[in-house]
Amino acid sequence: MQPEAFGELFPLFDVANPETVDWLLSVATEHDYPSGRAVLMEDAWGNAVYFVQRGWVKVRRHVGEDFVTLAVLGQGDFFGEMAILDESPRSTDVVALSPVKLLSVSAQRFIQTLFKDSQLHHRMLQLMVQRLRLTNIRFHLRNQPPAVKLANTLSTLSEAYGSPGEVGTEIFNIPIKDMADVTDISEDETSKILAKLTEKEWLKVDEDRDVIILMNTKQLNQLAGRV
Repeated sequence: MQPEAFGELFPLFDVANPETVDWLLSVATEHDYPSGRAVLMEDAWGNAVYFVQRGWVKVRRHVGEDFVTLAVLGQGDFFGEMAILDESPRSTDVVALSPVKLLSVSAQRFIQTLFKDSQLHHRMLQLMVQRLRLTNIRFHLRNQPPAVKLANTLSTLSEAYGSPGEVGTEIFNIPIKDMADVTDISEDETSKILAKLTEKEWLKVDEDRDVIILMNTKQLNQLAGRV
C-alpha cells in the first residue's frame, strides 16, 4: 500500500509525517483471515498494534463458557494500542466477522514511532479520547428504550465505517447476536426493531452482498438523539 493511501485509509495517520508512514509500512506485517477465525487470542495482547485494512472484526469477552461482543471494528480502525501500555491480563479476543486483512506493527516499534512523531502521538490521544466518549454515550443510554439504543449503534457504525452506496450508506450485515451485544439489548428486541426499521424503509438488508443499507440516516440520528 502506498503511504498516501495508507494515510487516507487510517485517520490515525492523517497528520503523521510521511517518513513515519513510510517506516511503519516497511516494518508492518500483513495478515489475511477468513470469516470466523480468531485474529488475536487473549494471551497475545500487548505484542503488537493491529490495523484493519479490509473487512470487519469483533472484540469479545469470555463470560463463563459463552462470549459477549464488546465492539465491532471496520476498515480504517485499529486495536491493541492500550495493551502495549497496560500489561494486565485480558479475557478478550478478536474474531473476524468477514474475510479480513490486517496490518500489524510490533509493540516496540509502534512505541518508538509515537516518541519520534509528536503529531502522531497527539492524534492517537485524540482518538482514544473519542473512544472513551463513545463509551460514555453508551453508558448514558443504558436506560433508554431499545429502539433508541439500536439507532445509536447503527448511526455510530455508519459514521465510523459506512460507505456510500446507490440508495444509502452501507455497513456490514452484523450478526444479530453481535449487534444485540454491542447495543446492550436482547436478540429478540434487535430482530423486531430491525424489522420495523425495514418496514419504515429506513434501512434494508441485502443478504446477497451481506450489507445493511441505511437509507434514512437523518431519521436514525433523530431517533438516536444525535441531532
